[in-house]
Amino acid sequence: MPFIPNSNEDRESMLKEIGKSSIEELFLDIPEKLRFPELNLPEGISEMEMLSEIEALSAKNTTARKAAWFLGAGAYNHYIPSLFPALASRGEFLTAYTPYQPEVSQGTLQAIFEYQSMAAELFGVSVVNASHYDGATALAEAVLMAWKQNLERNKILLPKDLHPEYREVLTTYLSSFDVEVQEYEGAPENAAPDARTACVVAGYPDFSGQIHALAKGAELAHAAGALFIVHTDPLLCALLESPGAQGADIVTAEGQCLGNPMNFGGPFLGMMGATEKLMRKMPGRIVGEARDHAGRRGFVLTLTAREQHIRREKAVSNICSNQGLVMLQACIYMAAMGHHGMKTVARLCYDKAHYAASRIASLPGYKVGNTAFFKEFLVKTPVPAERIFEKLAKKSVVPGLPLSRYDASRQNELLVCVTEMNTKAEIDRLVELLGEVSA
Repeated sequence: MPFIPNSNEDRESMLKEIGKSSIEELFLDIPEKLRFPELNLPEGISEMEMLSEIEALSAKNTTARKAAWFLGAGAYNHYIPSLFPALASRGEFLTAYTPYQPEVSQGTLQAIFEYQSMAAELFGVSVVNASHYDGATALAEAVLMAWKQNLERNKILLPKDLHPEYREVLTTYLSSFDVEVQEYEGAPENAAPDARTACVVAGYPDFSGQIHALAKGAELAHAAGALFIVHTDPLLCALLESPGAQGADIVTAEGQCLGNPMNFGGPFLGMMGATEKLMRKMPGRIVGEARDHAGRRGFVLTLTAREQHIRREKAVSNICSNQGLVMLQACIYMAAMGHHGMKTVARLCYDKAHYAASRIASLPGYKVGNTAFFKEFLVKTPVPAERIFEKLAKKSVVPGLPLSRYDASRQNELLVCVTEMNTKAEIDRLVELLGEVSA
């Protein structure tokens, strides 16, 4: 927010307007001893000095622009053409919020409609909502939605290799309900659902980057009367068969990779899509196309009851706000890139990641733990991964995520991410430094 100075005349005029004689009079309701505490602050400095100080502090940070960046684990360094933020930051969108009144919200409603249409095609489902706070809350909402289809089924089957932070969010969501969470290892067909199972959750890929076929897991879940939920990477869906085509009932994703910066961890975009059978049970907002009395095309909120937003005690979910600006940028990304552009980006990620994995696997003491992966893969290291991270970061190479951050028993495991942003020279430099650290 810009600083707007007020002159003494401005202050006097405003005080006169509200019937006060001084600024101090505005604070008379606050006990005197609490009104103006001594803050012991240094003398003020000029704007030029302040900016210089802040820039010096920020220069100490390591960013994806200053280093060879191989860190992923839920926040991904993808290229964002200047077109996307330029369009998303237009004034028409900056105040976009609850589009209850279609007569004054056609621009926002159409943007949501186009986003939902493209995302539904990407996921292979009938409908997509707009939207959730991030991928973790989208997945948690999907699990709640599945459980509420039949409250007598209170067992949730999760992959053991689910993002630890997603598991924490899910645990928080389920903490007030009589729900039993069980884990399974490996592919979703290993989940073994039974008559008590509400849903089976699968990763596509999972946290360690492994890609599992989904169709068999979906078939077994449906045979047991359970729903099949898939959490995916949207860019992966541009390259490989969609989760919906493989039998998913609900698909969730983190949409940050679709034209949005990493933003120091947020705001992000939680995406959710479902089959037509479940669309009236979805939280969030759904926009539909309509016609006015003259036959002109228009857009309205549809398929969700007002209880979702007003009578909260009867709502499907407490998620009401949609991540409008983040969703808009994802919409612009999908529209501008198109099917060919997104597939090209996905292919670059795939090819570069496999090149990096093959080079790393050739190093003595290193082993790649994945048989099939997209842009992330697990590396077993000959020395603690945290030590590798510390040494390489000093040389402006961020080698990935040491998994000891989440599990102390995984000291020698490094999760490496490669995107279209990583050059061959950066990958070769990473391999060279990994070799030096283990020598």
